[in-house]
Amino acid sequence: MKKILIVDDDHSLRAVLIESFKSEGYDVISAKDGATALDILKTEPVNLIVSDLMMPGITGIELMEIVNRDYTGVGFLVITAYGSIELAVEALQKGAFDFVTKPFSLSNITSRVKRYFEFEGIIEENKELKGKLLQETKFKKLVGKSRKMQKVFQQIEIVAKSDAAVFIQGESGTGKELIARAIHELGDRVDKPFLKVNCSAIPESLFESTLFGHEKGSFTNALKMHKGLFEEADTGTLLLDEITEMPLPMQAKLLRVLQEGTLTRVGSTKEIDVNVRVIATSNKSIQSLIDNDRFRQDLYYRLNVFPIKVPPLRSRPEDIPILLNHFIEKFKAKYRYEKKEISAEIVAYLMKQRFEGNVRQLENLLERAILYSGEEESLQMEHFSFESDHPDTSGGLFNNEAMSLAEMEKKMIQSTLDMTDDNRTKAAKILGISVRTLRNKLHQYQMEE
Repeated sequence: MKKILIVDDDHSLRAVLIESFKSEGYDVISAKDGATALDILKTEPVNLIVSDLMMPGITGIELMEIVNRDYTGVGFLVITAYGSIELAVEALQKGAFDFVTKPFSLSNITSRVKRYFEFEGIIEENKELKGKLLQETKFKKLVGKSRKMQKVFQQIEIVAKSDAAVFIQGESGTGKELIARAIHELGDRVDKPFLKVNCSAIPESLFESTLFGHEKGSFTNALKMHKGLFEEADTGTLLLDEITEMPLPMQAKLLRVLQEGTLTRVGSTKEIDVNVRVIATSNKSIQSLIDNDRFRQDLYYRLNVFPIKVPPLRSRPEDIPILLNHFIEKFKAKYRYEKKEISAEIVAYLMKQRFEGNVRQLENLLERAILYSGEEESLQMEHFSFESDHPDTSGGLFNNEAMSLAEMEKKMIQSTLDMTDDNRTKAAKILGISVRTLRNKLHQYQMEE
């Protein structure tokens, strides 16, 4: 049964409203002023407060602000005199569901109460549906049935609902960013920002400004105030990708922000409070970096509250068939192929490969095979180009010779045409250009023959 708290200093109005709401099937309690209402809320959970705006002591708006701050999920409907519409509008702006002006009919106020509970029912239903949908799709981008990946999935579920810092370690291509996103999407911050920064891509001179922001004029080209990623991610999640690439001086500043929950923009002395969940990743041996004074041990302890180690693909070959099926469906949709199949022999062969580039390497390998296969429905071994997945120390296509961009482009086109037996449609797909553009290039380089 829904419980309503009526707050009004008019005894007779309280009595009328109590009788009216009880006749509608609600559980009803009342208070003569805001202070009494707050005392009741300490021991009595309520669903909706119906309160007068103008009361001695704590006003209706002040009461609502306290309730919104300290009691989540409690609705507010305000009663106001005809001449105080401005106050009612202010109450709506601050979170009230609706207002009713005196004098009012009982049918008017009971219909507004009914509408509030109907609205809340829709909100709760949407939350449940969203929760079910999220539960069904929570690992839709993370694929694996191996025991090692199941352990990773369990760790994600354990840590997602907390605010604990997470340190994800694994080789390049194992899906560390996907794990970070899954943690964010399964947590309570799902509706808040999720920002990512690759620490290896930031120039050392711009690290502090990128993370913590700067004031206008704080350095050359600082033409306006700039919020850093920590401010932009406030109440949400910030992924510090490859954090071991962060310079030591910045590590000290980051540690301070994590410890104190405050930051100072470059060129300012004002401290700004931030509430950010930090997830860090690394593909390097962190202990080796600490031993060689390249990474702060105290920062590592701060970040490594909940460690997750992602296994390389070669240690879980049983996941390769399910990954292949996942990627085939992905690329069928991307390239609009109705049917693509892969033989058991090729799957068995792929399961024996080491895949130093892990899942990313497998995905790239399969995408190339699908492009090479064109309209053929079955992927054959000839469609897989394994040698191109490894660094070519001999110089490969260009043999380490100096040449112009035009000459490089010409050689790449010729090589692709050779691989596709002069099939221009396939070659254009692989090169990422239209057939018309390829034809123009051939004419430009006089390669039509």
